[in-house]
Amino acid sequence: MITVWPLQGIPEVRAGDDLVELVLAAAGGSLQDGDILVVTSKIVSKAEGRIVAAVDREDAITSETVRVVATRPRADGTSTRIVENRLGIVGAAAGVDASNVAEGTILLLPIDPDASARSLAEGIRRHGPTVGVLLSDTLGRPWRDGQTDIAIGAAGVRVFDDIRGTTDTAGKQLVVTLPCLADELCAAADLVKGKTSGCPVAVVRGRPDVVGPLDLPGARSIVRSSDDDLFRLGSAEAEAEGYARGFAAGRAAAGS
Repeated sequence: MITVWPLQGIPEVRAGDDLVELVLAAAGGSLQDGDILVVTSKIVSKAEGRIVAAVDREDAITSETVRVVATRPRADGTSTRIVENRLGIVGAAAGVDASNVAEGTILLLPIDPDASARSLAEGIRRHGPTVGVLLSDTLGRPWRDGQTDIAIGAAGVRVFDDIRGTTDTAGKQLVVTLPCLADELCAAADLVKGKTSGCPVAVVRGRPDVVGPLDLPGARSIVRSSDDDLFRLGSAEAEAEGYARGFAAGRAAAGS
């Protein structure tokens, strides 16, 4: 049986705070080998000093973007932008967050979420329990409204449950079944953390089988490679690119 509960008692995190110390103090000796800590990436960004002054959030989004996937104008004169950020994650606003920070500032994602998760897991393991750590962030999904939490950093946790090659209950071989355990655990943890409760850490107990060494592949391994990405552009952008290519091909053919 899996049990998930919020870890109460973590104060407002500020730049330079020791997250290992804060988590262990809040846990009060309750952590066990095989537990998984799901930590909202926002407090990691705050501890790492990723709060920056930003008069214009749109400029900050641009600076964190490496590739624009789709853009749609909004009534307020800004645009909804789906982009690939420097971590390879495709989502809205490049992970730039203006909530729960002082006016005139914005919060950027950790520079290396896998390294941040590894540092936190290593620090906690040094004091006893062998835990895994996932850093979570909120993301929308193509073709579905609403958002869910996903893993953007991982350490000491198997991020996938690879059951390809096994058989289902009907005896049929599973060919592509690769559940993303890390994302599923982050979504489960968000059910108890919530978005407005001020509780940034949850404990998942009951899956010690997925907790392992700190050199397991991190959350970066979840990001689909460009070669396997069938949806590199938004629909309007793909249509425009197709027309442009067809027009260019037509002109080349006419010129020849």
